[in-house]
Parts: sequence; C-alpha cells; structure tokens
Amino acid sequence: MYFLHLRGVPQSRSSNVPAASHLPTCYDRSFMIALNHVSKVFDGKRKAVALDDIQLEITKGEVVSIVGPSGSGKSTLLNLIGGLDRPSTGQIRIDAENLADLSDDDLTRVRRDKIGFVFQFFNLLPTLNCLENVALPLHLRKWPRKKIEDRAKELLELVQLGHRIDHLPDELSGGERQRVAIARALSVYPPILLADEPTGNLDTHTGQEILKLIDDLHERLGSTILVVTHDVEVANRSSRTVSLRDGRIVEDQHR
Repeated sequence: MYFLHLRGVPQSRSSNVPAASHLPTCYDRSFMIALNHVSKVFDGKRKAVALDDIQLEITKGEVVSIVGPSGSGKSTLLNLIGGLDRPSTGQIRIDAENLADLSDDDLTRVRRDKIGFVFQFFNLLPTLNCLENVALPLHLRKWPRKKIEDRAKELLELVQLGHRIDHLPDELSGGERQRVAIARALSVYPPILLADEPTGNLDTHTGQEILKLIDDLHERLGSTILVVTHDVEVANRSSRTVSLRDGRIVEDQHR
C-alpha cells in the first residue's frame, strides 16, 4: 500500500492580515476560500452572465461538491477560485489573500503552492512522458532530482500507471491521461484541490480508486477539496453540496 508522506508539506501562513475578530465574515482566516459578491460576465455580441453575485465561504478542510446542469457556471467558478481567470466584480480570497491584490508572479505562487488542479481534459504537456508530467510541479519547487523521481513514480503507482512512466500522453487512453493528471495534482501536497469531473473519463472501478485516493489526501493532509461533478455518487461522498443554476447558487446542502 502506498501512503502520502507528510514530511516537507508546506504550512500556509498569511501575513499582514488583521486578526480574524476584526475581519468581515468573508475575510475570516478560518475560510480557506471566500467569494464575496462575485460575478463573471463574458462580453461578446451579447453579454453572457456566467456567475451572478456568488457569496460562498469554504472552511479549511471541507470537501465540497459543485453540481448543476451544463452551462450553470460550475467550471467558471472553479477557474475563478483557482486564479485562472478574474471576476468581473467581487472579491476572491484564498487563505486570506485577496487574489485581486496579487501581482502575476504572486498569483502564480498561490497556484503553485496552494492549489492542485485536475482538469476534465487532462492538460498534459504532449512532449513530456508520464513521469515528467507528474514531476513538473516538483521541479518548480526545486526539489532534488532523486526525490522528484521517487515521488512521481509513487504517485503513478497509486493511480495504477507504474508501467506507463515512459509513455507520452498520445500513447495513453483517455482514462490513463486523467490518472496522470490526478497524480500531477497531488504532487505538491496542495492545501486546496480543485477537480473538474475527476472520474468523468474513468471506468467505474478506476473511478472508485481515484475517489479513495482523493479521500486519502483529505484524511492525511486536511486539504480543502472542491469537486465539480455530474455524478450523484461522487457528490454524495462530500460533506457539502453547492448547486448552481443560471450562474447563481440555488442550494447549499450540508450533510
């Protein structure tokens, strides 16, 4: 059995932030993720409102599923929280840091150090093999090469791709590519994991194994996990489900 090792896991620290008792609710340090009246409008021939006045606070260590029909704003919400896009209005704070106040370099640091991404369409680098794709975030952290290789191999074994370490993405099935993407997302011990349909392209057995792996990450690291999903079973595994429709939160269910 493989385990996620905790040695060397970075502890997030916020500086120059007032005491929590002096902060508005949406700025409270107990919230790993806080959205304050966030909207996102895409301009074109006609304006499209993807998110409309979202108010959402997610506590450190929560596991939250985001559900809703296609076009409801789920992926847009995930992209905004991950700093991949900026809201039209409102504020987003990650571990008490206001993303709007960050330079491009500091925003990159937040994404690198605090957020692991699992995308629905893999986003693997086509010229790198499996081992190199998983190892890439660790190189950015300037780990020793031997430690990087050992960690990447362990993660590939965890997602049952130990026999594929030298293969390029084009040589893998869709399900195998997704497993490489999940291994890469876990590589930096992220305090936040954002997953867009993490089991959507996997068979049932492999999907269950990936969910167990995500559960293990949460159990061992206390990570805050957001999962966008259409799968009722995946949603029901979380302690909280936020439902979107037409860019607005219509239900926020705690279990």
